[in-house]
Amino acid sequence: MTETAYDVDIQVEFDRQVSTLVEKGYPALTGLSGEAFAQLLEPLRALLPEVSVARQDDRIPFLVVIAGNVLARDQAFAQVVLRGKDGFTTMEPDDLARFRPLPDLELPSAVAYLVTDVDTGPDSLNLPPDDAMPKILAGGRSPLTLDEGLALVSHHADLLLTGNRFSMLGSRCGDRRVTAIWVSKNRPRLGWCWAGAPHTWLGSASCGGRLAG
Repeated sequence: MTETAYDVDIQVEFDRQVSTLVEKGYPALTGLSGEAFAQLLEPLRALLPEVSVARQDDRIPFLVVIAGNVLARDQAFAQVVLRGKDGFTTMEPDDLARFRPLPDLELPSAVAYLVTDVDTGPDSLNLPPDDAMPKILAGGRSPLTLDEGLALVSHHADLLLTGNRFSMLGSRCGDRRVTAIWVSKNRPRLGWCWAGAPHTWLGSASCGGRLAG
């Protein structure tokens, strides 16, 4: 079977994302050797034919995601670099660890998986997360989790400059907070906002689906 240009491009993008994670020290962050980490991700390559959305201004076809239960989120976010500035958070590691995917989200149980058709939510700017959630679900989409948001800026930090900043409604810790990623003092910042509060500069990120081997 002859590969199309899109087949080739998506393979190249997969390799780029894997290389990005290796360069950012994810093998050490997950307690794996470089070889073991690459072997962990390689089965995801077979899922690429199921990725069908081409890159658009506000959407990403797919992301390689590492589950938060094997990754210290503050350390992972510190590896996000935007114009030479590394990411930071004022949230304590234990507090970040409390944010778990919503019970009704059908997340893969695998350590690594793909999230597809990712949208940072430009149409939900200035809309409180509480109001954005039903719109996301009505559109047949799923809110992005904290770990998926970390993957987004790990692979595409430039979106914080070219697109909108975003909240991650798919992870909660039992209170009224929703985590968000934006730019503060020219650095990527991971923090939180109230679920009922609108922000002109924050959209609510979502995805079309999730794939695991």
